[in-house]
Amino acid sequence: MFNKKYHVLSHPLVNARLSQLRQTSTSSKDFREGIHDISLILGIEATRNLEEETFQGQTPVGPFTGTTIKPKVGLTPILRAGLGMTDALLSLFPSAAVYHLGLYRGKVSLQPACGLIAVADYSKLPPVPPIDTCFILDPLVATGGTACAALAMVLDWGVPISKIKLLAVLGSEEGLNHVHTEYPELEIWVAAVDPTLTHDGLISPGLGDTGDRLFNTIRV
Repeated sequence: MFNKKYHVLSHPLVNARLSQLRQTSTSSKDFREGIHDISLILGIEATRNLEEETFQGQTPVGPFTGTTIKPKVGLTPILRAGLGMTDALLSLFPSAAVYHLGLYRGKVSLQPACGLIAVADYSKLPPVPPIDTCFILDPLVATGGTACAALAMVLDWGVPISKIKLLAVLGSEEGLNHVHTEYPELEIWVAAVDPTLTHDGLISPGLGDTGDRLFNTIRV
């Protein structure tokens, strides 16, 4: 499964931040900040090969040749947890367009990989994509169904797979394998991978419900 299209971050700062996020005692404020910080590192690592173009400028001392990012970047957070990653990517691409995708998981059996289907209920994609590169933002890739549904929507929109990157904070081996099998040419960037899924299709040990933890809506 691991190839040039599949990248797992290996960095002490990411490991420490993720360990803090795993703790049930971590507040929503600290959880949001941790997701932001990891997303920022993901964004930096995932954009190493973005095409640049040059321009001629002037410093207070003399002329110089500078660079700008050439492609028009679009961000596609999967609601609602993907919103937790959006600000970090906007700090890297302040003029990026943001297109929200609403998806929810409908359960059809107790088998985690194939028993959860992603259903689209909201989309803010214009008729024609005005972007060159699209980053799909999804903090957790559990069964992979939601990510695959989002990818299908972006591909149908007209963005080629070579111009799409999936960014995730955490994924399960099974879920990431599912996405990779469905879309072997997709570039995937994930901060860490957990080994198992529960019978309900949740990553274990995981982070819990990322949306609830981000927005402090955990039911007690």
